[in-house]
Amino acid sequence: MERTIRPDDLKEQLAARKELVLLDVRRKSDYDADPEKLPGAQWRDPDKVAEWSMNLHGDRQVVVYCVRGGSVSNKVLDHLQGKNVQARFIEGGIEAWKAAGGPIVKKR
Repeated sequence: MERTIRPDDLKEQLAARKELVLLDVRRKSDYDADPEKLPGAQWRDPDKVAEWSMNLHGDRQVVVYCVRGGSVSNKVLDHLQGKNVQARFIEGGIEAWKAAGGPIVKKR
């Protein structure tokens, strides 16, 4: 499986109502600083990936994102793929998603 997904490809998959698990893995400080997230995304602490990854099922695709799709997403992805989770990260992170016109929502 590829490591990344382009924002436009993810938009197409979401529009087709593909069953995806969206995980926001920005560091806590980055997550708290931004009032927005992808619709349906759940925040998970990237430093605790070993704990929360046990609850992911291998039958659903997982897409993770951080701020710019760099070291945080790669670290989480390495762990998930090592557990045989079908996972990719958004190329360029949430910043590229926003730049591509991807939908966002305000966090509660």
